[in-house]
Amino acid sequence: MILTRYLEFDTRIEDVIDITEKVAAEIQESGLQAGIAVVFVPGATGAVTTIEHEPGLVDDIRAALERIAPEQDEYAHDQKWGDGNGHSHIRASLIGPSLTVPFQCAQPILGTWQQIVFLELDNRPRKRRIILQILGE
Repeated sequence: MILTRYLEFDTRIEDVIDITEKVAAEIQESGLQAGIAVVFVPGATGAVTTIEHEPGLVDDIRAALERIAPEQDEYAHDQKWGDGNGHSHIRASLIGPSLTVPFQCAQPILGTWQQIVFLELDNRPRKRRIILQILGE
């Protein structure tokens, strides 16, 4: 069986949001016991991954992304569109728009310090709608 659910929330600029509990709740409510959950971010300036969601690491990720794709660099995207978020697109493309999480006994299988996070990489607050497809039995 394949079920499609949606997670909706508002973000702040360069936000890192723990969505583990929301994903777990949707898996639990699906009635499926074992399978995979695919988390997908529609759009080009958001991403999803797993981290230990704690303030120090969140700051480290922001700093690393700034070193990799500095906000103040010149981007052809910004020159064409004038929206100043070329760095956001680069960062999102490096992290990626999807994540597959296995589940057993209707619970995501994650490490002790591992949380599912959405990264808002755009330079403005957004209203996001994440797609969650739950496949299993």
